[in-house]
Amino acid sequence: MAKFSVVFDACVLYPAPVRDALMRLALTDLFKAHWSDTIHEEWVNALLRQGKYSKETLERTRDLMDSYVRDAKVYGYESLIDTLELPDKVTYCCL
Repeated sequence: MAKFSVVFDACVLYPAPVRDALMRLALTDLFKAHWSDTIHEEWVNALLRQGKYSKETLERTRDLMDSYVRDAKVYGYESLIDTLELPDKVTYCCL
């Protein structure tokens, strides 16, 4: 059983090789992977702007991620966002 949890942010899901490597590791139970629909939207939209992938392909990838990694999807976190104090300004990767 995984001893710690990791949130996969959009900036690590955007590049396919990194996303693939992290997904393979998530399936080993080395750690518990988490993400949200908002994170999915961010990396999918960034790739759509690049024009290299179809929306259908990226949605299929998203759906496969959700189906293969049990309980990865995070819900009900939105009220916590305004309480976060980060050392740097929030920036959006993949712009």
